[in-house]
Amino acid sequence: MSVTTTDLNNYTLNDIDSRLPSNYLSTKRALDIIAITTVLPFIAVIMVLTAIAIKLESSGNVFFWQKRVGMNGKVFNMLKFRSMTSDSEKHGSQFAQSDDMRVTRVGKFIRKFRVDELPQMWNVVKGDMSIIGPRPEQESFVNEFNQTIPNYSLRHIVRPGITGLAQTEQGYVADANGTVTKLRYDLYYIRNLSFMTDFQITLKTIYTILTGFGAR
Repeated sequence: MSVTTTDLNNYTLNDIDSRLPSNYLSTKRALDIIAITTVLPFIAVIMVLTAIAIKLESSGNVFFWQKRVGMNGKVFNMLKFRSMTSDSEKHGSQFAQSDDMRVTRVGKFIRKFRVDELPQMWNVVKGDMSIIGPRPEQESFVNEFNQTIPNYSLRHIVRPGITGLAQTEQGYVADANGTVTKLRYDLYYIRNLSFMTDFQITLKTIYTILTGFGAR
């Protein structure tokens, strides 16, 4: 996929909204459910083994709920496998860093291959998320970025995704500068939303999972 991003100030709500393919958005929701129903029997085995590994390595819950901002700014509880120590956010929300000491040994593995994101299929079924879309951010980060990054709120015009263009092209983001670049990818995706775009991102996601690209 050839990606050409533009200055964030050049985007407007009318520009983004007018490009949304309403027919495909309905189809996209149906495809999400079909895809999850198809792969769940295979993914379930991986999820059970992951849950056992997490429980054997450390005390605490297997799953981790975190408030994220979704479509139209709605806050929802996003589900993940716990990949960090139970007290990882005792000092508040923060970006994960390279060799982050909060990440457990099992956590490093499941984060590298994106296994920690698999429980979000439940969020897709509920309608909070899509399989592909801009990754949802924590509420505290969104409040900050809405004040400091032009047109940041435009990324919330569609459902957030388990994977997205920014994740396959850019990898993990650990600072504000990276967030600006990620937003450019997100808005490019929204302006070019189509079945073919989602299909290409799906293929790149498979490559990302197999190679561990951009993991933290």
